[in-house]
Amino acid sequence: MKFTKDHEWLRVEGDLVVVGITEHAATQLGDVVFVELPEPETMVAEGDEICVIESVKAASDILAPVDGEIVEVNDKLTDKPGLVNEDPTGAAWFFKMRIDDLSVLDQFMDEDEYQDLVG
Repeated sequence: MKFTKDHEWLRVEGDLVVVGITEHAATQLGDVVFVELPEPETMVAEGDEICVIESVKAASDILAPVDGEIVEVNDKLTDKPGLVNEDPTGAAWFFKMRIDDLSVLDQFMDEDEYQDLVG
């Protein structure tokens, strides 16, 4: 897994990148009550707001970590947004994207670097 400074995780599965939020982010948000997902087949640019998460504490945006195409979303989160709190780095992935060059993921933190960031 790779991690962004915005507390997203990225995992390569075949030729796709799966994106979700970290356990740290889920804990900081508190109980998640709503998740708005992007539409499949949407082209996104790094930094685009593509998801909205609402919790009992606040609303947050998930930004596209890299340029690419959203090819699949996790519809389970629409019906069960609390899954983000229960299994943030597993069953609660947000979307899968296709990117041109997987080597762009090298710019992101590994798990040890991310743990240093969050202390």
